[in-house]
Amino acid sequence: MPYLALSHRTTGERPVDHDVYNGMAATDLNGVAWQKSRHSNSQGSCVEFARLPGGDVAVRNSRFPDGPALVYTRAEIEAMLLGIKDGEFDHLVVG
Repeated sequence: MPYLALSHRTTGERPVDHDVYNGMAATDLNGVAWQKSRHSNSQGSCVEFARLPGGDVAVRNSRFPDGPALVYTRAEIEAMLLGIKDGEFDHLVVG
């Protein structure tokens, strides 16, 4: 279900001022700053995150920057990060 981005924060491009929803083209999120881990590899296989003006967080695959963005609440991202820190997802990357 889409929601309206309420505030405008830009990084030199047109601000996000339209409905933001899961699966929208990441390129439609103009003006957000995408960030990836410093541990990402040089082949571009990275997960990138961007904080949206309303406080939610968008996630995209750096190999497909024009592809879809998934949009999560801050609480959902916090729960994921806590699970990562606690090792709950380690089995996904182990041998």
